[in-house]
Amino acid sequence: MEKIIEKTIYASRWLMFPVYIGLSFGFILLTVKFFQQIIFIVPKILIMSESGLVLIVLSLIDIALVGGLLVMVMFSGYENFISKMDINDNKKRLGWMGKMDVSSIKNKVASSIVAISSVHLLRLFMEVEKVLDNKIMWCVIIHLTFVLSAFGMAYIDKMSKKKVENYYKKNHITY
Repeated sequence: MEKIIEKTIYASRWLMFPVYIGLSFGFILLTVKFFQQIIFIVPKILIMSESGLVLIVLSLIDIALVGGLLVMVMFSGYENFISKMDINDNKKRLGWMGKMDVSSIKNKVASSIVAISSVHLLRLFMEVEKVLDNKIMWCVIIHLTFVLSAFGMAYIDKMSKKKVENYYKKNHITY
């Protein structure tokens, strides 16, 4: 009975597969939105102000950051929770694939969120005359919360790894 339960639980990891497929559809939608922005800007480039262009470029950077985050979560999540990706050509295999554990994914996601939040905050400051002070204040508070959370998670992760390393050293175990 125990073997059946274990096999069922292990096989249930494939229930995450539709989630990763859904994320890839989200990535397709981001790509469409990216090119929509490009198509929107081309006819207006000669009459657009420099600050307007900077805002559009910041939007493109924002989309690229979210897209990178999606790719990282899709690939790492799939490899960590479902199955190793069989990419025979090592030149095409991304260097970080297969090397990111849940902890490093969590830290990368947190730092990506901080970067995305930074871009949003910069866009807000670029249009500061159109934005309510109250909104700016809340955006800064939220951004600082993301920054502190990212630092906190990284610190906790560092302390956990240090604790594990000390345990191995203390017990003369190599890893």
